[in-house]
Order: sequence, then C-alpha cells, then structure tokens
Amino acid sequence: MSEVTGVVVAHGAMADGLVSAVRRIAGTGADALHPVSNEGRGPAELQAAVREVGGEGPVVVFTDMNAGSCGMAALASCRGCTRRQTVISGVNLPILLDFVFHRSLPLEELVPRLLDKGRDAIVQFQAPE
Repeated sequence: MSEVTGVVVAHGAMADGLVSAVRRIAGTGADALHPVSNEGRGPAELQAAVREVGGEGPVVVFTDMNAGSCGMAALASCRGCTRRQTVISGVNLPILLDFVFHRSLPLEELVPRLLDKGRDAIVQFQAPE
C-alpha cells in the first residue's frame, strides 16, 4: 500500500505557513504535504492545482474552510478522479502533524484519527477571575 499524500488548500499564504510549520516541527515526512494557495487562481486553476500536486495515489485534501474557493475546489477535485481521495476542512497544525507521522495507515483508519486529533486540539482556557 502506498503512503497517503496530503494537499493543503487555503486562502492566501495560509497553506504555505502551515506546511512550513509542519516541516520545521516534524522534519521528516513533511515532504508528503503540498501547499496550494487560491491566490491568483480561478476555480478551474485551483482545482487543477489540487489534482496535479495530489499525484496518483491516495490523497487527503486539507482545506481551511468547507465553503469558499478552496473548499469548493477540493470537493470538485474529487469528482471523476480515479484515485482514492477525501477532503477534511478546518485544518489545523495538530491534524497535519499527525498526518505526516501516520500517513502509511489506510484512509479508513487515517481519516477518523485525524478528525479526532483536530477536534481534541481545540480547547478553551479560561483566565481565573
């Protein structure tokens, strides 16, 4: 089974920033993440970029939001593709870090794990009164 590729699709420089942070923290395995920005791209170009960097094997496309140009391009890139692909919106750094260390898992195991990691990372700290 081939390792899963990750594509981070986000507005402006967000994708580059997230992928850069993962590379800095994780070191190894971060070459499996590919940033794609919507900057200067229309819907068709953005969708083509997602498909191109995803390659031929299984892919997880991470988006900043489920709506808007990035989310729509991610969903559209799934239509008619021959590879196994899933989209996770609301990407955060803990999801991406877990992805690079566990991308050898089958998508059926990897995706629920990533969703749990992302949700668990969202917490509230309340200042004492």
